[in-house]
Amino acid sequence: MHDLRFVRENMGVLRETLEKRGMDPGLLDSFGGLDARRRELLRESEELKAGRNKANDEMAALRKSGGDASGLLAGLKEVAARIKALEPEIAAVEEEEQAILRSVPNLVHPTVPVGPEGEFRLERVCGEIRDLPFPALNHWELGAASGLLDLPRAAKIAGARFAVLFGDLARLNRALISLMLDLHTLRHGYRECWPPAVVNSRSLFGTGQLPKFEEDLFRLHGTDWYLAPTAEVPVTNLYRDETLDEADLPVSLCAYTPCFRAEAGAAGRDTRGLIRMHQFDKVELVKFAHPEGSFADLERLTADAEDVLAALGLPYRVVTLPSGDLGFSSSKTYDLEVWLPGAGVYREISSCSCFTDFQARRANIRFRGRGGGRAAYVHTLNGSGLAVGRTLAAVLENYQNEDGTVTVPEALRPYMGGQESIGGPAAPAPEGA
Repeated sequence: MHDLRFVRENMGVLRETLEKRGMDPGLLDSFGGLDARRRELLRESEELKAGRNKANDEMAALRKSGGDASGLLAGLKEVAARIKALEPEIAAVEEEEQAILRSVPNLVHPTVPVGPEGEFRLERVCGEIRDLPFPALNHWELGAASGLLDLPRAAKIAGARFAVLFGDLARLNRALISLMLDLHTLRHGYRECWPPAVVNSRSLFGTGQLPKFEEDLFRLHGTDWYLAPTAEVPVTNLYRDETLDEADLPVSLCAYTPCFRAEAGAAGRDTRGLIRMHQFDKVELVKFAHPEGSFADLERLTADAEDVLAALGLPYRVVTLPSGDLGFSSSKTYDLEVWLPGAGVYREISSCSCFTDFQARRANIRFRGRGGGRAAYVHTLNGSGLAVGRTLAAVLENYQNEDGTVTVPEALRPYMGGQESIGGPAAPAPEGA
């Protein structure tokens, strides 16, 4: 969220931001008039209150000297009535103004390519795509053939876009989570936390999901609780309304959580298999950074997420998202896209973003130096390190063998008791199948 004074003084910059993002600059048309009206009403209210205070003093003096204060009293009643009448009018104008402020996205970083979705900038391609000597299967075909991935039973239990994992596939999923957390904590220096999977509306506002993306959230009926769409929400809000010590920056946290998204705007996209689920697992990386070093921290966070793909030997590429594809709160985002041979395409497996002070203003997260002085807002960053279900899909497809088995990547074998492969026609089916 932008500072009111910044918006007032930088309308041209904000209109340019809206145009870069493919949004209507007319969103800001009514702001100037509302802001002027709000200040006019506030000025009138303050003048009336000052006059009321002066009249109260005069009335007290008259009463003390035995004079008649009835004339002043009548005037005070009129002033009090006008002050009271101004309060809802001021509140209504302020709410309209705040609604505009809440709907204006973050500024676009100068290094972000300007353009619509799809016009990304390719930064690098990493790893070698395996030349399979047989037709590659999709991960849902591999999982179904081995009896380890059951989408129909998940649909029976909950509905479409849920999954049940059995046996070695469930164990492989758990191994991926452990590998990711170990890499980030033991090698990259993140502090692990395990936050609630339920968050309140204030938390969702702080990270920018509310009010703009409410339709993508699962809300618990009759409460102010929502299922967390990503660990970004609870972890970022750990320090809401707090002031950090400058010497502690950057604060680096990682968390595994289940995530829940209605995906209301994604109908018909990647609905097969594990790519776009209503419930999925994710390991999230979150940083609270000094404003002077936040974009350098973004490079480090992105490299940390890439390290998981490198450890697993998965081919991937890194792209910078164009302005028209940036998230509402993001100033710059790198997408990591893993190669899926079943479809013959790269698919997003992590988004790593710097939000500058946009989220910190909404969540009121500041820092102060040891010398004291005025506290400033931190810069927040996050990225998937990684989306577990998509990583599982990538492992299945990239390590598949002609007989239907899947080779377990070496990095995962210590978490699998040394097991070298899973699946294949001989894999046991779930009880009752």
